[in-house]
Amino acid sequence: MNFLRGVMGGQSAGPQHTEAETIQKLCDRVASSTLLDDRRNAVRALKSLSKKYRLEVGIQAMEHLIHVLQTDRSDSEIIGYALDTLYNIISNDEEEEVDDVEEENSTRQSEDLGSQFTEIFIKQQENVTLLLSLLEEFDFHVRWPGVKLLTSLLKQLGPQVQQIILVSPMGVSRLMDLLADSREVIRNDGVLLLQALTRSNGAIQKIVAFENAFERLLDIITEEGNSDGGIVVEDCLILLQNLLKNNNSNQNFFKEGSYIQRMKPWFDVGDENSGWSAQKVTNLHVMLQLVRVLVSPTNPPGATSSCQKAMFQCGLLQQLCTILMATGVPADILTETINTVSEVIRGYQVNQDYFASVNAPSNPPRPAIVVLLMSMVNERQPFVLRCAVLYCFQCFLYKNQKGQGEIVSTLLPSTIDATGNSVSAGQLLCGGLFSTDSLSNWCAAVALAHALQENATQKEQLLRVQLATSIGNPPVSLLQQCTNILSQGDKIDRRGSKIQTRVGLLMLLCTWLSNCPIAVTHFLHNSANVPFLTGQIAENLGEEEQLVQGLCALLLGISIYFNDNSLESYMKEKLKQLIEKRIGKENFIEKLGFISKHELYSRASQKPQPNFPSPEYMIFDHEFTKLVKELEGVITKAIYKSSEEDKKEEEVKKTLEQHDSIVTHYKNMIREQDLQLEELKQQISTLKCQNEQLQTAVTQQVSQIQQHKDQYNLLKVQLGKDNPHQGSYSDATQMNGIQPEEVGRLREEIEELKSNQELLQSQLAEKDSLIENLKSSQASPGTNEQSSATASAQDSEQIAELKQELATLKSQLNSQSVEITKLQTEKQELLQKTETFAKPAPVPGESEAVAAAKTTDVEGRLSALLQETKELKNEIKALSEERAAIKEQLDASNSTIAILQNEKNKLEVDVTDSKKEQDDLLVLLADQDQKIFSLKNKLKELGHPVEEEDELESGDQDDEEDEDEDNGKDQGPI
Repeated sequence: MNFLRGVMGGQSAGPQHTEAETIQKLCDRVASSTLLDDRRNAVRALKSLSKKYRLEVGIQAMEHLIHVLQTDRSDSEIIGYALDTLYNIISNDEEEEVDDVEEENSTRQSEDLGSQFTEIFIKQQENVTLLLSLLEEFDFHVRWPGVKLLTSLLKQLGPQVQQIILVSPMGVSRLMDLLADSREVIRNDGVLLLQALTRSNGAIQKIVAFENAFERLLDIITEEGNSDGGIVVEDCLILLQNLLKNNNSNQNFFKEGSYIQRMKPWFDVGDENSGWSAQKVTNLHVMLQLVRVLVSPTNPPGATSSCQKAMFQCGLLQQLCTILMATGVPADILTETINTVSEVIRGYQVNQDYFASVNAPSNPPRPAIVVLLMSMVNERQPFVLRCAVLYCFQCFLYKNQKGQGEIVSTLLPSTIDATGNSVSAGQLLCGGLFSTDSLSNWCAAVALAHALQENATQKEQLLRVQLATSIGNPPVSLLQQCTNILSQGDKIDRRGSKIQTRVGLLMLLCTWLSNCPIAVTHFLHNSANVPFLTGQIAENLGEEEQLVQGLCALLLGISIYFNDNSLESYMKEKLKQLIEKRIGKENFIEKLGFISKHELYSRASQKPQPNFPSPEYMIFDHEFTKLVKELEGVITKAIYKSSEEDKKEEEVKKTLEQHDSIVTHYKNMIREQDLQLEELKQQISTLKCQNEQLQTAVTQQVSQIQQHKDQYNLLKVQLGKDNPHQGSYSDATQMNGIQPEEVGRLREEIEELKSNQELLQSQLAEKDSLIENLKSSQASPGTNEQSSATASAQDSEQIAELKQELATLKSQLNSQSVEITKLQTEKQELLQKTETFAKPAPVPGESEAVAAAKTTDVEGRLSALLQETKELKNEIKALSEERAAIKEQLDASNSTIAILQNEKNKLEVDVTDSKKEQDDLLVLLADQDQKIFSLKNKLKELGHPVEEEDELESGDQDDEEDEDEDNGKDQGPI
């Protein structure tokens, strides 16, 4: 408050004394008046004064206005006035519209004023909670000013207000309801409120996301027309950015909710060259940035790759590539699209392979990579676009050894197109590397270095590249040509920075020689290279050249550290002695440290994207800074090591290599043994299962055998008890007396079943003939009503007869099934009896010969009985099959009858329709005849002669037309 009084006292152009008194009187009326109308009018007057006399109204009226919000909630009008007045006091929006003649200190003063009033308002947290509760009111005059006031509070003191809302019960949920408001003004301002609320607050961002914000915002974007929408689409996209940027939880929720698929229609811009309004360009720019938020290199690798996968599967990457190759796209949209495609494919093999297959719509078609590289090495293209293409090429090669091999292969002699009809990526890179534009030199060198990144195979392959310098001279290797250009220095007149070309070539050579002893040997084989490097490092040059000296020191250090001592004149020890004599170890290390101490080094090490304000700042590459960080320490150690330490280190390396080879050998052996153990374990488990199954089977069989033995012994004992004095022959003869009777009865029943079957087949044949008659009668329907009526009566009679026959057939089938089951049970009893008498007990007192004769006789009869039983089984089986066939025929006949019934119903409906049409025609004809007759009478009354022949002819024609119409209608429905 002291600050506000000071501001008020220091204002030279303050309000007049009467205005101050007016404000005081109005505040008194608001505080003391008992009538609601008086308080409402006073608040309305304060609202009108709050814009011009913001300070005075704020100092005197804020407390009274907050009291109104607390006590007069029943009256929406006074609440709306109070909220508008508070908004005018706190907001700085009105100050922005003042003329430009205003001094800057007045603007700062007004901003301080807004923040001070905001601080006073939120000092009591209940005020913010009260405001949140007011937002639940649906009345437009309460909700809209409440939304604007809360937005202004968040703009003034965002973190403090965010914390109050966060701890308020259901605070964020109340604000989310604004997105569902049917009034667009409140909904749009609600989006702005959520923008301010979610800015730099991860906790609120998560709550808003889980309150279904993604679904609602995407729905609004779709309703507004996607990229063709207005400022509302831009606001929704900015809010989505706030929710997703640097928030891994929300990004994962966005991906898991399948919201990435809903982004594809945003980029359906078509092939139109017109219609790129400023708002559409802005919308599309923010949409592309939103895609980049999901696949940013700073995100966790797992989350980025899953989003990249989803973007390829839903066709979003394909849509972006379509924009990339389209014509008429604005330059800034094209640049941002290239950057977006770069990060969508970066480090994800599937997307990189797809991008390699994309062709530009030219004749003949060219790969998109080649078209983009043509833009990169073209100095007439915008600098930002060239940086974007370089980034795209780097992302395409990032962790993509297949793509690196394809780029290097375009430089090899076996793959170069001899006809020269098409330009390859390798040729474009070489052309840029040796052009007179320093920026093209740098871009081509960095791009070629990325083709070699962490790929020893391609480093060795690139040594095979030969270049034709001039006619008549032998070809020169690419490595030699790079060192030749490097040694020429500033002798060649180039456009752009003086050191840019040399820095680019030195970065390429350092990347090429690192971790590749063969390339180091090739480099040292040229006797001019080492003297050039030592000369560059030893000289005392200006600040600009210090970076070149540092890079030369790095290259010489790489030549020492990765030297395999294959060249006697340039062994490690000799090179270190050369450094000590000509440069000095301390001086060498100092020059090496120039790289990491450069002001642009730290900037390039932060982000992979080459984002520079102007070409002069384009010095370091992000991946190269990683290489420097990795090699600087080891090169320093290697320089200070003595020859004995080197020998010891080499011996240690050899022993370690031997140890590693032994360990690898044993690892492979252990791996093979593990595989064998797994196979043996699987075999043991299968054998165990088989053993258990066999054991259970054996136990079951043993138990069955024991049961059979017990049954046999029991039968034996029973037979001995029943017939102690009679022979088994009498039992057998008695059994034989029963068995033929049962067999005869079974045969008689079989004959009856056969006769029943023939009867059923004859009935089925009659029924089939009836169905054929019905079909023929329906194929030739009657031509008049009487014939159709008789046909329908006959059909109904036949259908009734068929239904009766079906009922009788079903009853017969049921009775037959009962008889068959009886026969089967009798057969089982018969089999049991035969088994009982299969082994007769010997009768005591008879001789063995008689017993043997009786036994053979009984066995013969038993075998005959068994044979007859088998035949009966077969006959019963045949009868059951015939019964099933008859049942199928009955089902088919039932379906045929149902179809015929449906057709009959259709015919009846058609007949009734034709009757109605004929009646309607007759009525129409009668009306027409009446009209003709009346017209003739009128003609006669007027004195016009009417001939009777005309009447007759017209009557005949009408009759003929009626007959034709009747015939057509009778035939039409059929």
